[in-house]
Amino acid sequence: MTDLTMTNATLTASTDKTQNAVVLLSGGLDSVTCLYWAKSRYASVTALSFNYGQRHNSELIAAKAIAESAGVNHRIIDIDIAQLGGSSLTDHSMIVPDGDADKFPNKKHDEIDNDAIPNTYVPARNTIFLSYALAVAEVTDANHIVIGVSSVDYSGYPDCRPEYIAAFEHMANLATKAGVTGHHLKIQTPLQQLSKAQTIELGLSLGVDYGQTISCYQADSQGHACGVCDSCALRRQGFAQVGIADPTHYQA
Repeated sequence: MTDLTMTNATLTASTDKTQNAVVLLSGGLDSVTCLYWAKSRYASVTALSFNYGQRHNSELIAAKAIAESAGVNHRIIDIDIAQLGGSSLTDHSMIVPDGDADKFPNKKHDEIDNDAIPNTYVPARNTIFLSYALAVAEVTDANHIVIGVSSVDYSGYPDCRPEYIAAFEHMANLATKAGVTGHHLKIQTPLQQLSKAQTIELGLSLGVDYGQTISCYQADSQGHACGVCDSCALRRQGFAQVGIADPTHYQA
C-alpha cells in the first residue's frame, strides 16, 4: 500500500458544502474517483458525460449506473468528434495500440515525447469537454469543474498537463458571466499528482466500487475490457501496486 496521509489531508483541506461542482464522468476509474471526491466536498454535484462517437458505449452505460448509485444529477451530451477523425478511439479504421505497464511508472508531463503520444489521443477532446462543463457550471451555479487528469500515470496526452488546466481556467474566468462578475471558477484536478495506485486508494477511502467502472479503450458490448490497451495496462498496474484484486471484467 502507498501512503496517502499527506495527500488526503491536502485534498480535503478546503471542503465547501455551500458550493456546487460539475464533474466530467466517463465511467472510468479516474473520473469516478473524482465524482466521489466532489461529492465529499460540495453541496451539489452534476455529472457530465459525452456521447462523442467513441468506439463503444459501454462506458456511458457505466457512467449512468454510477451516477445513479452516487445519487447525483447526470447529463449526457451528444457531440460528434468522430467526424473529425485523427484518433483510434473514434476512427474504427485505426488500430488501438497495446499498452505496456512497464513504460508508465512515474512518467512526468515534462518527459513527453511528442512523437510518442499514442493514437488514442483525441484532438482537442478535453478542451471541448471542459467548454461544455463550463456552460453547465454557469447554469447550475457551480464554482468548480472537476476533471480526472494526472501527470504521473497516464498515456502522455498534452491536454492532461497542469499548464493546460491553468490556461483553461484563466480563459474560463475571462469568458463567462460568472468570471467577470467576481464568481471565480476553479478547475479542480484532484488526481494531478497521484499515481494510479494512489488514485485507487483515494477512491476506496471514499467508497468507490471500482467493479462498476470501465476504463478500457475497446471494451466489448458487455463492458468486458480488452486487458491489453494503455488504459487497461495502467489499471492492472494500479491494482497490483495497491495489492488488491482487480475487479475489472476482462474479455476471455
